[in-house]
Amino acid sequence: MKTKALVQIALLCAAPWLVAAQAQTAANPHSSHHAAASNGSVTLPKVAAEVRRVDAQTGKITLKHADISNLDMPAMTMVFQTASPDMLKDLEVGQKVLFTADKIKGAYTVLSIERAP
Repeated sequence: MKTKALVQIALLCAAPWLVAAQAQTAANPHSSHHAAASNGSVTLPKVAAEVRRVDAQTGKITLKHADISNLDMPAMTMVFQTASPDMLKDLEVGQKVLFTADKIKGAYTVLSIERAP
């Protein structure tokens, strides 16, 4: 009988946390969007950035970027993986670009990049 009572108390204590987590997931339209974006069904926003570093050997690029709305990420400078190292071949440090990014398999990844007009 004590075990049943302890389980009920534990569930009652956890219930508000579970409800809050569910509400947060429902309120965040990007929470389930990452899988959809990888198959092309979601249009990702083009984000303005400046190239700070290009590492073609590892397929990484450092960008000083504006807000990335689909990732709920504020403007900052950070390193991204690229979908393909070939994306980096014509980029230079200091160049202004527009790019799209998403979180793929836990890594922030540039999916497209082009010179800014």
